[in-house]
Amino acid sequence: MSQILLILIGFLVGFIVIAMGGGGAAIYLGILTSGFGLSAVSAAATSLFTAIPALIVGAYSQYRSGNINFKIGNRMLLSALPATIVGSLISHYIPANIYTWIVALILILLGAQVLWQTHSSKNDETQDRSSSTGKAIFFGILSGLMVGIAGLSGGGPIVAGLLLMGLDMIQAAATSAYVLVFNTLVGLLFHMSAGNINWNFGIYLMIGSVIGAAFTPFLLKKMSTPGRTNSILRPLMGIILIFMGAKMLF
Repeated sequence: MSQILLILIGFLVGFIVIAMGGGGAAIYLGILTSGFGLSAVSAAATSLFTAIPALIVGAYSQYRSGNINFKIGNRMLLSALPATIVGSLISHYIPANIYTWIVALILILLGAQVLWQTHSSKNDETQDRSSSTGKAIFFGILSGLMVGIAGLSGGGPIVAGLLLMGLDMIQAAATSAYVLVFNTLVGLLFHMSAGNINWNFGIYLMIGSVIGAAFTPFLLKKMSTPGRTNSILRPLMGIILIFMGAKMLF
């Protein structure tokens, strides 16, 4: 019964990873630590291991659909990958409570900003190139540090940054999945040396997440028009970011 439950949980998280462009490892961390009693170190390695196959499947599906913005995604990767390595190396020297508060406040602020932009009457579609580059670098660094230090997927700041740079929710989720494939892989390599993967949980979660990731792009295509999809997923992303931040604080 627990195996079926793990597969179902993996399916739901795989859907969230691709529909929202990330957040899978953060959800896995909470489930594995509070629900199944894994240590933080083991949960971090297991969550990253579980998220990678789903990200690969989802990113490939999004690539075939032409939804990935490689120009912006590559800018984020150039800053995210070094930040992931640095975060992994310094993770043992940062007090966990200080890091938790910093990340939680950032997630809450990002969620509030996404919600504010969603309800604005008009969004400026013409983005300043230098400003977009700066935002890509900033959010890439933030995401990389989250992966390296805490074993989170880093999808929250990636998606929020992409939305604030003018991408719609579908493009943001697709581009985020592309960035997180490499970001999460680098983080996993470092976290595997610090803690063991729990294969009993990881394998079943991975099976479910791959199925969910493969199914999601087809479901999103059926969701009426892109505008309606954005009107649902974009504010939902803002709420999830705020919820994730608040949960880390309390």
